[in-house]
Amino acid sequence: MPSRPMRVLGIDPGTAIVGWAVVSGERQNPVAEAYGAIRTPARLPAGARLAMIYRELSELIDRMRPDRAAVEQLFFGHNAPTALSVGQARGVTLLALAEAGIEPLELTPAEVKEAVAGYGRAEKGQIQRMVTRLLGLPEPPRPDDVADALAVALAAYTHFRYREAIER
Repeated sequence: MPSRPMRVLGIDPGTAIVGWAVVSGERQNPVAEAYGAIRTPARLPAGARLAMIYRELSELIDRMRPDRAAVEQLFFGHNAPTALSVGQARGVTLLALAEAGIEPLELTPAEVKEAVAGYGRAEKGQIQRMVTRLLGLPEPPRPDDVADALAVALAAYTHFRYREAIER
């Protein structure tokens, strides 16, 4: 029994750059349908940057019409102000998805790395190379946030297809 095509939106939230990617396909043949970055000017106040992220993500969701979505969870290192601003960007990301009626899968960075590179502590360069290879891209995606969003979308695509197979 053939599976239906699935379109998954992957999001790597941030305040300066939000990476996004749409991966679609049937079974084990995902393709990168579209990907890019939402960039906010550093000169804007935080509220204006968050509003810009929300608006652009909402427009993207409306245009791309994903079936599913995944968002990378916040990795808290030693920089609390950065973690706080990324958390705010995650908040408006989750709001945009909720308003579109999409409950996202939330994946840790280690889960994404494990799914894409087979190793939960893979480095950025390894993730970029694997995303490029797995999706047959002509060159590694830039900036890193876009490669991360593609990795999130791929990991989620695999997760959803696996769940689908178990349910059958």
